[in-house]
Amino acid sequence: MTLVQMQPRSTNATAVGRTVAEAMDTAGPQVCDDTTVEVALSVMASARTRHLLVCDDSGRCTGLVTHAQLAAVRDGSAYSDRIQLRDILGDRRPFTSPVTTMAEAGHMMRYSDVDALPVVDEHGSALGVLAVAR
Repeated sequence: MTLVQMQPRSTNATAVGRTVAEAMDTAGPQVCDDTTVEVALSVMASARTRHLLVCDDSGRCTGLVTHAQLAAVRDGSAYSDRIQLRDILGDRRPFTSPVTTMAEAGHMMRYSDVDALPVVDEHGSALGVLAVAR
């Protein structure tokens, strides 16, 4: 069984000296890492979001997947409808803390070449997402 959690999104604003906690979106949709690519794409479409937080069986955030990543997997020659998100996460993406400054988080995003960072607490539970405004 795949767990999907939906939470309302907050506004995302940035300012000098602010912390990630002040600028992040709430966690939004989260799926378990045993979710298949097709189900994840369906959740993403119904939630109208560009990314999903992925959690393990204990509720710890294991990463974030984007629509582009999932579409690339689905369109690949090795695609199977049994591929789960844990199969494609690979190296853990960067995570950030809610007390990280926006300047530090921005640097981390540029260095890692990502458009969104999961924000996790000291136990690894997802608190939200810091995403580049589009």
